[in-house]
Amino acid sequence: MPDDITQHNSEIHENLIHWQRKPLLREAYAGFYREIAARLEGRPGGPVVECGSGIGNLKSVLPECIATDLFPNPWIDRTENVFALSCAERSVAALILFDVFHHLEFPGAALAELHRVLKPGGRVVLFEPAAGLLGRCVLGLFHHEPLGLGRPITWDAPPAWDPHALRYYAAQGNAWRLFRRGERAGRLVGWRVKEVACYPALPWLLCGGFRGPQLCPRFALPLVRALERVLAFAPGLFASRMLIVLEKTAC
Repeated sequence: MPDDITQHNSEIHENLIHWQRKPLLREAYAGFYREIAARLEGRPGGPVVECGSGIGNLKSVLPECIATDLFPNPWIDRTENVFALSCAERSVAALILFDVFHHLEFPGAALAELHRVLKPGGRVVLFEPAAGLLGRCVLGLFHHEPLGLGRPITWDAPPAWDPHALRYYAAQGNAWRLFRRGERAGRLVGWRVKEVACYPALPWLLCGGFRGPQLCPRFALPLVRALERVLAFAPGLFASRMLIVLEKTAC
């Protein structure tokens, strides 16, 4: 895996091509976006900021969301670095990170920065890969990023670390380890874990994601969704996606 952070931007532009040619992929993601939007109800007043917006499609469900990323693509409202945000202290109502958390090499440092800019009672919504048995099999075998389930998680950045000197990092299993298994739970000072929801995400899996072949015809979606509702009762076996809501508790 390359260390150059610009690898992310290359993947963003590749994803945009696949997004435009795969309607089932767009439909699967619209469902994810609706799940995220539902978790913003009851938040404090103020701006909603997405960090690491990629190809910027969350706006299809949350048009008021401020789309940010490291790279100044045309669909991005402004460039931002999760480790060094330009937002003022206690100025943001909610922060959304979709498939970003597992790219944060020092998650504790990132969460500290998110905590800084959030208003009291503000929320962080993470949407991430999940490492249930199904997720481990599919993502481990067919996704280009490593699961990293046995790799140490470096919570804090090293002394004198420059937050602008980023390198490419990926460990798809980090959110599962931290928020489902409870690793490092004692480090979440100033946060309340409001919700951890797991999904089989069968439409997403069967559409092949961005790079894989589509394995499900669109007319079969009602049957797939019915099966998904059944499998959701056993997340340890069938989760491939997860949503985490963190609420700021300390000022």
